[in-house]
Amino acid sequence: MLKFLNQVGDYAKETIQAAKYIGQGLSVTFDHMKRRPITVQYPYEKLIPSERFRGRIHFEFDKCISCEVCVRVCPINLPVVDWEFNRETKKKKLKHYSIDFGVCIFCGNCVEYCPTNCLSMTEEYELAAYDRHELNYDSVALGRLPYKVTDDPMVTPLRELAYLPKGVMDPHDLPPNSRRSGLRPEEILDKMEQQRDGESQAKAEKA
Repeated sequence: MLKFLNQVGDYAKETIQAAKYIGQGLSVTFDHMKRRPITVQYPYEKLIPSERFRGRIHFEFDKCISCEVCVRVCPINLPVVDWEFNRETKKKKLKHYSIDFGVCIFCGNCVEYCPTNCLSMTEEYELAAYDRHELNYDSVALGRLPYKVTDDPMVTPLRELAYLPKGVMDPHDLPPNSRRSGLRPEEILDKMEQQRDGESQAKAEKA
């Protein structure tokens, strides 16, 4: 009889514990039911890339001097620079420039080390193609103007979580002038300069 009562007690404890776990799960479920969905309805909604996003590379043909620095700093020697030497001007003349985005790792070294700033990163990330050879962009395709999500009237731009205002978790229906949480880079620099000025003034007063 005692063994049977112990079994009944253990079963009751396990039942209560299982009901507790189910209640905890349902509380999380009901909490999420109150929130609006934050799924990005692509392609009608698109996230705004971050400030230092590395998308498709933009190339300006007129600025290129065919120095091939981009080729030397590229980890996989990716950019193809075709040039010929002009004997009259004694300078290189660019004939063709191309980058294969099917192989590119978007490290940004070519943009960082370009002496004439003819290369720059854009916000364009839609580079899908049915044929991998279509991802080999020539100087004409690379020279296409950068695309921005905020410029498309048919798309609702949404901010990433890191760029939402403090305490906001839903990127929908945000006013365009809403400020993100934290300080912007230029504000951080201003704050650092003010601290330096204050330290220099304190040193001058002590002297």
